[in-house]
Amino acid sequence: MASKKAIAVILGGGAGSRLYPLTATRSKPAVPIAGKYRLVDIPISNCINSNINRMFVLTQFNSASLNKHIKNTYQFSGFSKGFVDILAAEQTPDSPGWFQGTADAVRQSLKHIHNNEFEYVLILSGDQLYQMDFTQMLEEHERSQAQISIATIPVGDREATEFGIMKTDEQHVITSFIEKPDKDQLNGWQSETGEQMTAQGRVYLASMGIYVFNRKTLFDLLEKECSDATDFGKEIIPQSISRYKVSSYQYDGYWTDIGNIYSFFEANLSLTLDIPPFNLFDNDNMVYSRARMLPPAKISGTQIHQAIIAEGSIIHAEQIENTVIGVRSRIGSGSKIKSCYIMGNDYYETLNQINENNERDIPKLGIGDHCDLSNVIVDKDCRIGNHVTIHGGAHLPNQDTALYSVKDGIVVIKKGAVINNGFILQ
Repeated sequence: MASKKAIAVILGGGAGSRLYPLTATRSKPAVPIAGKYRLVDIPISNCINSNINRMFVLTQFNSASLNKHIKNTYQFSGFSKGFVDILAAEQTPDSPGWFQGTADAVRQSLKHIHNNEFEYVLILSGDQLYQMDFTQMLEEHERSQAQISIATIPVGDREATEFGIMKTDEQHVITSFIEKPDKDQLNGWQSETGEQMTAQGRVYLASMGIYVFNRKTLFDLLEKECSDATDFGKEIIPQSISRYKVSSYQYDGYWTDIGNIYSFFEANLSLTLDIPPFNLFDNDNMVYSRARMLPPAKISGTQIHQAIIAEGSIIHAEQIENTVIGVRSRIGSGSKIKSCYIMGNDYYETLNQINENNERDIPKLGIGDHCDLSNVIVDKDCRIGNHVTIHGGAHLPNQDTALYSVKDGIVVIKKGAVINNGFILQ
């Protein structure tokens, strides 16, 4: 099986400035998603479900919480050869600088990777949401005798300008590549994407940032032919098309790049739909994460419509709609929460702590009584007092304060923020 011949390299990403303030104290792959997971759980779970159990995660920025999560979560049996190893950016006599880009990160890590037996290297991003069987991609790579395969997804005119676009021939071999073309450059870049995709106007093949390299091809490119290149999408792939057989593996399922606050917010809220585009309830495509020994959620007197509520939550809200509620969340009576992502808390307050904070007029951990929140992301361990009203929307200008940020109309309450009683933002 081709998957047994592969190792996976998961890129931890850069500073993640477009996801700020969620990335103020954590790397992008460590950002909580769906109430109980981290973004990095998605590529790791896809690998496990594809029988690829040897993985390296490359980290650099704000990596402490990511390292802790991986260490506490992914421990394979002593009778298995599987592992999830963290390769942090390090300064050495040969490479005194930090990772300069995706290709440079893999290049600096080759000395740790090469000791393993493998024929193929699967390179993945740590900040995408999708369910994909990599076995099929690896088998197609092997069958076509490609040296590099790139996972592509058909997109329409509007999205094409945001991606690297590939042009293929009848055998799905990539013949040319253009990075984030302008709309007036798209003419002639259409590819055969199948009857269903063509009917939807999705005729451009966008790179998903998922690559399969033959072992020798990857080492030759990074160490010899393109030894100064720092990025796969902008340098390595365009330079490889004329030198190697580079194939497209077309993926037609759900995939989204969690690149900014808006896409992150939409991806989370879409999970509450009756038939969500990303299926968490799939026996064959489980999402693995840290096993927490938490009690079931406790809910009293709440009207709930389209919500995901994680374990350990205590909820007395009046109404919850189109919302994701994370682990250990506490929401007070009379509160209305609509179109929000509440990430939850890392711990429970004791009764003594609650009484001490009451005496000091510090709100309890969680969301207080008679609050009204819409279009809000509440990061971990926030304290929101009573009678707080926060309504995000297009009417709010982008701004950044000590307690919250507003991006594209979405209000993000910063991790650990304390919002006092009666606060209003609308």
